[in-house]
Amino acid sequence: MRRPNTERDQGSLGVGTPLRIVLMLVVTWLVLEVFGTVLGIPRELLGPLRPLLGLAVVALLVLWLTDRL
Repeated sequence: MRRPNTERDQGSLGVGTPLRIVLMLVVTWLVLEVFGTVLGIPRELLGPLRPLLGLAVVALLVLWLTDRL
């Protein structure tokens, strides 16, 4: 019987992975803020959607960093 490949289990995040996630989130948020300021996107337009955009960015980055995307 073949043994399953356990090299990359779901719970086997490296020590630096949480740090990478936080740094990527900070960089992404700063880039979005700069683009919003430079392009002059009104805050009222994106006001209600900002938390949802932030959650979408977080979800995509976590999926990308854990090789699920």
